[in-house]
Amino acid sequence: MPKRTTRFVCQNCGTEFSKWMGKCSGCSEWNTLAEEVVPKGSSHSQTVWTNNAGSGKPESISDVKAHQEQRFSSGIPELDRVLGGGIVPGSLGLVGGEPGIGKSTLLMQVAACVAAQRGTVLYVSGEESPTQLKLRAQRLDVLNSNLQVVAQANAGIIGQHIREYMPKLVLIDSIQTIYQEDLSSAPGSVGQVREGATFFLQLAKSLEIPIILVGHVTKGGSFAGPKVLEHAVDYVLYFEGDNHNTFRIIRGVKNRYGSTNEVGIFDMTDKGLTEVSNPSQLFLSQRPIGSSGSVVVPCMEGTRPLLVEVQALVGPTAFQGTPRRQTTGVDYQRFSIILAVLEKRQGYPLQTQDVFLNVAGGFKLTEPAADLGVAVAIASSVCNQAVDPHWAVLGEVGLAGEVRAVNYLEQRLRELTKLGFKKCLVPAGNSKVKGEMELVYVSTIQEALDTVFKYRQKGG
Repeated sequence: MPKRTTRFVCQNCGTEFSKWMGKCSGCSEWNTLAEEVVPKGSSHSQTVWTNNAGSGKPESISDVKAHQEQRFSSGIPELDRVLGGGIVPGSLGLVGGEPGIGKSTLLMQVAACVAAQRGTVLYVSGEESPTQLKLRAQRLDVLNSNLQVVAQANAGIIGQHIREYMPKLVLIDSIQTIYQEDLSSAPGSVGQVREGATFFLQLAKSLEIPIILVGHVTKGGSFAGPKVLEHAVDYVLYFEGDNHNTFRIIRGVKNRYGSTNEVGIFDMTDKGLTEVSNPSQLFLSQRPIGSSGSVVVPCMEGTRPLLVEVQALVGPTAFQGTPRRQTTGVDYQRFSIILAVLEKRQGYPLQTQDVFLNVAGGFKLTEPAADLGVAVAIASSVCNQAVDPHWAVLGEVGLAGEVRAVNYLEQRLRELTKLGFKKCLVPAGNSKVKGEMELVYVSTIQEALDTVFKYRQKGG
């Protein structure tokens, strides 16, 4: 019986080793190596793809013929925004999110739109039968004769279908169910996912056919399988949202053809995902008027200004124990810094108070320009004084209590004016920027609180 050859592959980063090791030298994680059998004629021996226009030999970058990518629309403008303007032929994309969040629904809608506009689209499912796919298409009212569906998990057979039909777009749901016959490991293993991604990458580049992969995510929110899966693709899109909220946000975390700062906002309905044309108005539609701890912050997501409501609730710590700190939609480290500044610079006794912070609508704030809004919301709850509902607040807060300038102020002010806001608290460093609304410039957090509450009530 011939001796079999094995290798050890890190399930986190995909680094290969000839023998087992307790700690991976690639990602420094412990106990992440899994043993795999290396069959004869492994796909590792295959030559990588070369562009049809290239010779495969090194050439001067000055001699390389560059051309603008000929994008085509997915049929969903919000998705096109995140992709950088549309789908690029020959691109390989990865879409991930929690189970049931709407990945398959969105891809079915994209498949139907592209099939109606450009021709044949191939939808490959390794998890559902063609009957289930048709039931979803009927529910979404997107039946189209150009949409070809197949329930298949064998990568070789899928490749044959792609070469036979030469579709305008291919959707693989999901990459964790795809397997290659020359690998003995089970579908979803590190080796299968890595080789599957490489296989579809070669197909996409050599045939100039865009392919979109659906990826499962772990409890931590990252893609299941090796990190090479994300490195191999051209763009990575994450679905954000939860089952208790109908809002869905698509965020690009990698994009070789555009910006990674754009987001697409959708509303989940019984007819599928519908685009939200005015997300600011939607996020503020249920804002309580006259309630303490509520502040409106204009934030930027790529080139789009959005108005979100930051809510804070501060109360005495029960039984004089360790105070609770909980945030939803705001980075906890930034939140801790703002609490420390309020305690040190303003004298608020937060060390004996529970503090809860929430961004309404399930949105996540990632930019420092929301710092001042968070600070004002917390101070509003401590003092039990409501902020004027026609006010908006923005600015970055430093450790010395200073308020620093922010970018894209003009776009933020236009969005505030459109929704009827009268005043905005802005950093003094942005004093050169003028707007149609009244602007109040502040240089410290103390000036900001004095302005908003008319007076400073030290210590709450």
